[in-house]
Amino acid sequence: MEYRHGPDAGTGNGMNRLIRRSGPVLLILAVLPLLLMLGFWQLNRAEEKRVILAHHAERQAAEPVDIARLLDTEDPAYRRVHLQGRFDAAHSLLLDNSTRDGKAGVELLQPFQDQPSGLWLWVNRGWLPWPDRRTPPAFTTPSQPQDLTAWVHVPLGESFHLQADALNDSWPKLVTAVTPETLWAALDRQGYPHELRLEPGSAAYRVDWPVVAIDPQKHVGYAVQWFALATALLGLSLYWGWRNRKTEEKPHGSSHEPRRRT
Repeated sequence: MEYRHGPDAGTGNGMNRLIRRSGPVLLILAVLPLLLMLGFWQLNRAEEKRVILAHHAERQAAEPVDIARLLDTEDPAYRRVHLQGRFDAAHSLLLDNSTRDGKAGVELLQPFQDQPSGLWLWVNRGWLPWPDRRTPPAFTTPSQPQDLTAWVHVPLGESFHLQADALNDSWPKLVTAVTPETLWAALDRQGYPHELRLEPGSAAYRVDWPVVAIDPQKHVGYAVQWFALATALLGLSLYWGWRNRKTEEKPHGSSHEPRRRT
């Protein structure tokens, strides 16, 4: 009979037990900060959207002004303007990838020259359906002078720029984003650097644009989900630690005796 002695025999088993017991807890504690960060990020996004919606509501309640008054305004977003002039029917843009009620369509943008100021503007006349991609969407352009009310749309993020070859296509152009300055350069005109969106009227199609893509309550809901997951992981780590302590406190009995090998 031989007895197995030596300090390394127990050390290796002890290290394995430590890794097996504490590894999941350490992993959970490493993930917790990420979950909390995501939760607070969603709350920040919700607050940003509330500010945007309040800003939009305040400016939509104001009386429209002449477009000339906005030329030197640093923050023109959502401001209402009064326009008088004519549409340029020969240079229309169809903004693609736009849906309403689950139906595919486009938004129609056309150059509009404001007669009092002489300024050219890209006016978004609204959404129209495009059920068959093989057939161009149908729209009409009023030929008589128009008296319109619109508001300034400033994108919240960077928009995609038109490729150079896209500017050489025939009109109307199908685009995925609107960059007024690039388009004015293609037409060799000086124009307003922001898109204007029509309010309901005889020249407008469907003009129910959402102010924000995701409303604040949805962001709050996402935050609650992240915090709930973090709470569950924290509870799991506490339970795991408690169970490991209880296991260590149990008497080992014969497990302390050295093994025998015959």
